[in-house]
Amino acid sequence: MALHTSADAPLPVGDVSRLIGGWIDRLGAVWVEGQITQLSRRPGAGVVFLTLRDPSQDISVSVTCFRQVFDRIADVVSEGARVVVLAKPEWYAPRGQLSLRATEIRPVGIGELLVRLERLRKSLAAEGLFAAGRKKPLPFLPQLIGLVCGRASAAERDVLENARRRWPAVRFEVRNTAVQGVHAVSQVVRAVRELDGLDEVDVIVVARGGGSVEDLLPFSDEELVRAVAECRTPVVSAIGHEPDSPLLDLVADVRASTPTDAAKKVVPDVGEELDRVRQLRERALRSVRGLLDREERGLAHALARPSMEHPQRMVDERTAELDALAGRSRRVLGHLLDRADSELAHTRARVVALSPAATLERGYAVLQRADGHVVRKPGEAGAPGDVLRARVSGGEFAVRVSE
Repeated sequence: MALHTSADAPLPVGDVSRLIGGWIDRLGAVWVEGQITQLSRRPGAGVVFLTLRDPSQDISVSVTCFRQVFDRIADVVSEGARVVVLAKPEWYAPRGQLSLRATEIRPVGIGELLVRLERLRKSLAAEGLFAAGRKKPLPFLPQLIGLVCGRASAAERDVLENARRRWPAVRFEVRNTAVQGVHAVSQVVRAVRELDGLDEVDVIVVARGGGSVEDLLPFSDEELVRAVAECRTPVVSAIGHEPDSPLLDLVADVRASTPTDAAKKVVPDVGEELDRVRQLRERALRSVRGLLDREERGLAHALARPSMEHPQRMVDERTAELDALAGRSRRVLGHLLDRADSELAHTRARVVALSPAATLERGYAVLQRADGHVVRKPGEAGAPGDVLRARVSGGEFAVRVSE
């Protein structure tokens, strides 16, 4: 029912608390899953107090139960364990506090956890978070490495010592966090995002030693997986040992079997690199020497050719060929000129023999009338008394026609 209140007609705190309690009492029992963060079992007390926390959302709620309810699972449940609780919400009016009254508590078994992890894995894989195309390559020589690990842990020591042994100049930006328990997810996510926000960090390593499936559950948390998937900096997962495979291994850009293996994958070995440089230099030197040897042999072979040993011989041969061709040309041209001269003399003789001048030399004369017409017949000489021109070998003279 809606309440009608105002500044002039407010409700007392007790009434508000009773109303809230009445509304909560109407709620039925619910099954709740969470992780036990606090457990209080006072000697002689008939009630056990504990706190359930949701690791992925950082939300907690108080739970109470009778001792006989908790004694059924007391041997297998402790702080940090995951449980499923059947409880009814209760409101404690004097303190205005909400809690859950548990009537049954069940520990979450390994098999059930694995089933849930497999279901989450398939869901995230369907979104493409584990796709190989999303993987970013590691830099060859990172200048600054971000490291997320437990404080003073063996994982931190393995990564730092092995990396500095391989490349002494490498630098680290370390973030110490909880690596198991109820605070692990939120702290690791915060550390990863903080390191990803630093431009000078070239790669991020999330490391932890081996552990049980329950201990490694934070590294399969959906919030952490999505945070790593959103990183622009390459992330290396170094969780546990070879058999351990949390979901962080699938979303990370590189998966290392151990923290030591992570140091080997992230940082090159200075000794190996120097050996590689030396080998490359020797290989380059051999290649250059081989090239020079081949060129020298080719040059020696070219110099051994007759044209290179006696270069003037080619000129002499060409000169001889040129002289032979020139002589041949002269002879051919002489023959042609002689033949032409003979033909010309023969033609000249014929021309001379057939020339009118030659006929005149033999005593003949040519008569021409005044109009230049040659007289070939007596009737063409004209009338008596006409003057004709007579042309002879020595010149010409006039003649007159008589009867």
